[in-house]
Amino acid sequence: MKNKNIFYTIMLSMSFCLFSCQGLVDGINEDPNSIPIEDISPELFLSGAQLANISFQCGHLSRISALYSNQLFGFASVYGDIYRYNISTAESSSSWDKIYVGVVTNVRSIIENAPDDFLLKGICKVIEANAIGSAAAIFGDVPYTEINNPDIDDPVFNGQVDVLVAMQALLDDAISDLEAASSRPLPQDLHFNGDADMWIATAHSLKAKYHLLRRHYPVAYASAGMGISSDAGSLQYVPRGTETTVDDKNQFWTTLNGARGGDIGSGDSYLTQLLDPSSSIYRGNAKTDETARSGYAYVNETDGISNFGIIEGFEPQDIISYAENILTLAECGARANGFEVGLGHLNEYRAWLNTGAHLNSNFDTLAYNYEAYTAEDFAAGGMENMDNIDPLRALLREIVEERYVSGFLTWMPFDDHRRLRKEDADIVVPFEVNDPSASGHVQRLPYPSNELNANSNAPDDDPGIFTKTEVNQ
Repeated sequence: MKNKNIFYTIMLSMSFCLFSCQGLVDGINEDPNSIPIEDISPELFLSGAQLANISFQCGHLSRISALYSNQLFGFASVYGDIYRYNISTAESSSSWDKIYVGVVTNVRSIIENAPDDFLLKGICKVIEANAIGSAAAIFGDVPYTEINNPDIDDPVFNGQVDVLVAMQALLDDAISDLEAASSRPLPQDLHFNGDADMWIATAHSLKAKYHLLRRHYPVAYASAGMGISSDAGSLQYVPRGTETTVDDKNQFWTTLNGARGGDIGSGDSYLTQLLDPSSSIYRGNAKTDETARSGYAYVNETDGISNFGIIEGFEPQDIISYAENILTLAECGARANGFEVGLGHLNEYRAWLNTGAHLNSNFDTLAYNYEAYTAEDFAAGGMENMDNIDPLRALLREIVEERYVSGFLTWMPFDDHRRLRKEDADIVVPFEVNDPSASGHVQRLPYPSNELNANSNAPDDDPGIFTKTEVNQ
């Protein structure tokens, strides 16, 4: 990994090519190479860092994780091959650059050049923790302690657990900075416009996410209790383009509306069947009607224009959401504090679903229903426990399934399935492998070929997608 000081490349090329955020370059001379870095306002690099993180979190690798969680189907071309586990290390190269160049280079520059701006520093630390923590979750061991060092061309790969521990410390620092900051209008902040409290809640939700990866359920519950508490507080990519532009749109919509039309979609995936009222494994019951969500969550592989639900051109994309946080409260509350606590959080989420807020206007007039569950529903023989398992395990099974459905197109289903298969086979979502000849379910995504080839401290070969990472061994 060569250190790359290409602030302008990231700031400008990502702005114009990916999202057309004109505000990033307001006030900058047309010949930026003539301007010293220290003479440019640090906050101008914030949007570039956020856009790089968005592109990683909501992009190609996220769709691959949905293929390997049996939520999407690969019909043809590269996604058809990937679906059947024929994946090249080249598939990760672009995302790796977005993490280590697009995010880290920009946020470290901001922190260095704005040492007294606690709002900017805090936001930057949350973004870095989001990017690096997600990288550790999906790849395993990744470079961290030696990155962005001009004296080190080839940083070492740190252990996955060590990186997750470092992310907890970084998020603690971010919270401290943000608590010392005052909110102010910050148009370069594409998520919360400089609202420190929203960033603090996001930091706590990320802490909960990373504790959950390690099965630290009580502390994950405590962190989630200080995390995102409403849908308005979700960290999302919200498209800001226009009807006549192809830039700044839902990234999945853009993919299907470009070269990948016909290659990837819902098909007859396990998720599709769970939500389909006509399916033998339909998850609905007397208190749950998934008709509207079935339509909203279906991805038509033909092209982006054919989709009006979760990947409609202007549909926001979750990065770390209210849904994920409250369902973390539900799972970890049930595990750490008992059945009633977990049920309470699940019903709080179901009450929100029952408002239709999880749907857009194209589907919110279709049938949906999410009545509150009672303890009797999870007792032996109840509607959520027809196989007579322990009521707490039946509740956890329902929470995990809800996380699988609500986390569609985020990392949550991929992370959960790998975490739960180790010790909780009775409550894991039981989708099958995509190819019966495979050696099992996917455990990680491949390192990029450019890092394997250029970094002398990288593994000689990628460990393979069926090799368990440290937290799941």
